[in-house]
Amino acid sequence: MELAFDLQVLDVDADPVLEARFNELVPVLMHGERELSRYHLSVEVVRAYLMEIL
Repeated sequence: MELAFDLQVLDVDADPVLEARFNELVPVLMHGERELSRYHLSVEVVRAYLMEIL
């Protein structure tokens, strides 16, 4: 079963606060303050997290 969710894409380089926080860690996938992945997307980690919260 696949899960539905909304995704917001932010340009880290366009926001000085985000750029200072994440710098070379992009791409990064966050849910609130929880970091789910950086550099490479882990489908398994994201799927497990979504199953946990939905």
